[in-house]
Amino acid sequence: MLERIKKWKWKDVDWKKLDYPRIALTAVFLLAMFLLGRAVGAATHSTAAASAIARSPENWGLGFGQEGSQPSGNASAAELAKYNAYYVGNAQDKVIYLTFDAGFENGNTEPILDALKKHNATATFFVVGHYLESAPELIKRMVAEGHTVGNHTYHHPDMSGILDKETFAKEMNDVSALYKEITGQEMTPFYRPPQGKYSIENLKMAQEMGYATFFWSLAYVDWYQDKQPTKEEAFDKLLSRIHPGAIVLLHSTSQTNGEIMDELLTKWEEMGYTFKPLSDLLNKMDN
Repeated sequence: MLERIKKWKWKDVDWKKLDYPRIALTAVFLLAMFLLGRAVGAATHSTAAASAIARSPENWGLGFGQEGSQPSGNASAAELAKYNAYYVGNAQDKVIYLTFDAGFENGNTEPILDALKKHNATATFFVVGHYLESAPELIKRMVAEGHTVGNHTYHHPDMSGILDKETFAKEMNDVSALYKEITGQEMTPFYRPPQGKYSIENLKMAQEMGYATFFWSLAYVDWYQDKQPTKEEAFDKLLSRIHPGAIVLLHSTSQTNGEIMDELLTKWEEMGYTFKPLSDLLNKMDN
C-alpha cells in the first residue's frame, strides 16, 4: 500500500471517469458534520460554563468609593433583582434599612430594641434556629414592637455548598415553622445567606420558595466577642460610609452595638436620614 501511494501521481488520474456529484455530496456531508461537531462542542461548553456560574459559590463583598455614595457589590443591583435579591435601595432617598443578624442571645438585644423604640425605628432581625429556641420572649417583643423577623437558616451553614432543593428548603422551613410556633404568625419571607455566601442557584431556590434575599451595603467587623470595636472605631465606619438607601448589617451579639445604638441613631438622624423597614424597599422596587 505504501509503495502504491508513493508511486501515485496526479497525471495518472482519469478525470473523465470521476463521479463529480458523488464527490460533491461527500464534501458537503463532511463539511456539515464538521460544523455540527463544532456547534455541539460550543453548546456543551456554554452549558457547562453556565452551570458552573450557577453553582459557583460567592462571598458577598463591597467596594466603597466617594464618602456618602453607594458602594458597588460583587453583583450589580440589576443582576440580583432578577432573583428577587437586593443589597441597596434607591440612591436618591436618604433612607436607612436597619438589619441585625442574630445567631445567639448574650444580653445585647434588649438595649438595641430600647434604642430602636426610642427613635421609632423599625428593623429586620435575621435569626437562626438557636436564637428562636433560646430567646422566644425576645422574638415576641420584636414582633410586638413592629420589627420584622427574617430567616437566617436553622443551622447557619454555608448555603452555597447546598445543591439540592430539599436540603435547602429544610434549613429555611425549620426556622419558619418554629417562628410560627412561637408567635402564631407566618414568618415574613425575607432571607439572608449565612456569612454572605451564596450561588445563583441558591438565589433561585430562595426565589422559588417565595423569599426575597437581602445582602447589605454597609457593615463593619462587630462579631468577634473577644475583640469588640471601640466606640470610636464603630462611628468611624458607620458614619463615614453611610449612604442613601443603605441596607445596614449589624450583629445583635455586639456589646459595642448595644452601647452605641441610641447615639448612632441620633447621629444618623442629624445627617438627615430616616429609618424604614425592608418592606418599604420592596414596595419601591415594584413601583
